[in-house]
Amino acid sequence: MTFQFAMTRRALVCAVLAVSASWAQAQSIVMSSTTSTEQSGLFAHLLPAFKKASGLDVKVVALGTGQALDMARRGDADVVFVHDQAAEEKFVAEGFGLKRLPVMYNDFVLIGPKADPAGTKGRDIVAALAKVAASNAAFVSRGDKSGTHAAELRYWKMANLDSAKGGGYRECGCGMGPALNIASSQGAYVLADRGTWLNFKNRADLVVLVEGDQRLFNQYGVMVVNPAKHPHVKQADAQKFVDWVTSAAGQANIADYKIGGEQLFFPNAGK
Repeated sequence: MTFQFAMTRRALVCAVLAVSASWAQAQSIVMSSTTSTEQSGLFAHLLPAFKKASGLDVKVVALGTGQALDMARRGDADVVFVHDQAAEEKFVAEGFGLKRLPVMYNDFVLIGPKADPAGTKGRDIVAALAKVAASNAAFVSRGDKSGTHAAELRYWKMANLDSAKGGGYRECGCGMGPALNIASSQGAYVLADRGTWLNFKNRADLVVLVEGDQRLFNQYGVMVVNPAKHPHVKQADAQKFVDWVTSAAGQANIADYKIGGEQLFFPNAGK
């Protein structure tokens, strides 16, 4: 083997490896999303169908919505799938995200011990929280700037209890699953998204106490991270996910996800 041939072959091998690495990199995107979409089991159901349709893998980093948006602001994600519309619209207005699109919804529910010592049971989340505060009942707040935490703070504000949530109020700074585990072990109240609750197994004597209030509506949105802010963002591949999840096929896949015959999320793209 001549020196020139050896060098030529080495260059060819390096070129093939470089192309292969580039191809492998192009075959996945990073999505920053909420703990509720992950812990509800939705992504385990949804993403294999997307890969079959597109050939793309999605690497999910599940955080509270605020942290998921901050991750995208740093350019560490290609697409964002979260549930705090006001924060999402701000993200787009600041130029960090392209167009925000609605994807699906479900609702929040107030979970608590079956005995309901604070007497919260009903359809009024604001009245229920007022009773929790008045009775100094144990209440676990996520305290993590997530979409669920943002919603909880809105309800406390509606009850004029921003700074007087009762002696039993505690923030865990944790995801939805861990917050439910704490509530289960302490017999405490907690605001949860219905999807994670339905997939939660360690319930002890916890039950749904407040549901059906229109203010408990929980909308999810999706956005491609703006490549003008971060040129390395895989805009084309991220857009493939957005297009698919808001298409008839993606929306049907969301509707098909059920636990015990109960649908967890309700598609509403384009509405």
